[in-house]
Amino acid sequence: MPFASGFFVSLWAKPIITTVMKKFVIALCAALLVLVSCEKQRSKAERLLENYALVTIPAPDLSGITDNGKEVLNLYRFAADEADAIYWEQNFGPKAFFSALADPAEKEYAAINYGPWDRIDGQPFIDGYGAKPTGARFYPEDMTDEEFQALADPAKNSPYTLIQRGKDGKLEVVWYHDAYAAHVQKIADLLRAAADITIKSSVREYLLKKAEGILTDNYYESDKAWLEMTDSKMDLVIGPNEAIDDDLYGRKASYGAYVLLKNLARTEQLSSICKRLPEYQAALPGDGLYHSFVPGVESNIFSCNVIYYGGYTNAGYKVIAINFPYDEKVQEEMGTRTILFDNIIREKFNRTVFPAGMVLFEGEDQAHLDANAFYWNIVFREIAKGLGVKETVNGKGTVADALGNEALTLEKAKSNVLGAYLCAQEVEANRVDALIMKKDVLATFVVNVLRSCRFGVGDATGRANVAIYNYLMEQGAITRKASGKYGIDYDRTYMALTLLGGRILEIQATGDRDAARSFIEKYAVVSPSIQADMVELELEKIPVDIRFTYER
Repeated sequence: MPFASGFFVSLWAKPIITTVMKKFVIALCAALLVLVSCEKQRSKAERLLENYALVTIPAPDLSGITDNGKEVLNLYRFAADEADAIYWEQNFGPKAFFSALADPAEKEYAAINYGPWDRIDGQPFIDGYGAKPTGARFYPEDMTDEEFQALADPAKNSPYTLIQRGKDGKLEVVWYHDAYAAHVQKIADLLRAAADITIKSSVREYLLKKAEGILTDNYYESDKAWLEMTDSKMDLVIGPNEAIDDDLYGRKASYGAYVLLKNLARTEQLSSICKRLPEYQAALPGDGLYHSFVPGVESNIFSCNVIYYGGYTNAGYKVIAINFPYDEKVQEEMGTRTILFDNIIREKFNRTVFPAGMVLFEGEDQAHLDANAFYWNIVFREIAKGLGVKETVNGKGTVADALGNEALTLEKAKSNVLGAYLCAQEVEANRVDALIMKKDVLATFVVNVLRSCRFGVGDATGRANVAIYNYLMEQGAITRKASGKYGIDYDRTYMALTLLGGRILEIQATGDRDAARSFIEKYAVVSPSIQADMVELELEKIPVDIRFTYER
């Protein structure tokens, strides 16, 4: 369905806050004052730690792994630790400041956030620190936009370079492999050692090419080798993959790593989905020109358990699925790999999504909260990341370049919205191997958006969910009842997904940065209604997310 011209403008005047909502906010704020009074003896960090439920990742079942494979896994974990060390430098700096923290809770919360800034609201939680630099440590804090634009080196726009000041005070470009040379060399050495041990030729090929990519910041060949590596029971995703922390220009990629064990039976069940990617692309809402990209035929889906996180993947709230690589050329030639983190998806639903739904919903809507619906929403959310377009249709270059630092927020909103849209379609057509209904899909999607609004607008994921929430409220898809609980209009929710998904695709395909900025400024705002939910969920001690401890 084409997106109506002027649709956003005509609806922006609609009030989001109702009288019922105002009363609900006032009541909850009063309750929060009581909560604060009762807990004033506890340190701020102690209270903040309760936002993250502690989850133990059990020692992996390695009964089907050879002795060689076990050694490879150890090397993977050591490499992930090196990626973790690089990310500390990218986000904050050396970890030495830990030694100065006397409060154990502050130390623990700083470890969760990789520094003194809370990733939920972006504010410092340790005295003595100001606001987090918008460009993290990818750029000099005193750099002006004029200076950056005047820098003639085209490598300044690479995801894999830092902008630093030289001895003369002028800006210069430094490649990651030079800036983090000691850690990068260790990663490469560990990957080559694993390549020497493995008995899988496809794994050896990937590891050797990945080592070369890490040392040169050229990942084209290793991305292809990774997609061709389909016969391994283990996986290592490592490197600077996502521009998650660059809020200045949205370009610089953060270092991270996942160490994974494949669920062979479930992976086999999911494999048929990849054959239907052209169908999913054609089924997206809006003008077909805006979702005309043809993904490569070698796309695949893996079901895995995560056994270790490192770097940005471990910072703040935890990722539950990925769709890589981001290289548009590789996506066009070969496709992408979607990996579902089964054990983490389960923990997220049980500890954060379902409890939040039981607090914020009632009656029929509670009954539609479903773990399988959550899983399949995540499946299609990750698939949606590879759909739409990668290049603008009007000559503005890639979507990422055209939209700049608004690109990631729009991309995350797109994948969330269109993932639920596709999932609802597939369930209604009985093409999903699970006993769930369309209403289950939509109710579970809505509560996941509601609980994800607690991430705030400090980063792209939070902004995307807050924007989706406000749009759903504006459309009457969700409303606040007299009881203070939410009610869902399922028809309006599905229509809102259709309209919003189509609009985002149009903004991306046309590279309309002004429209992207207007959308974010309008919708990515923490409203009093969202604040009320934050208060209520805190009163009920529902965790915002999870953190890990590892069983050896």
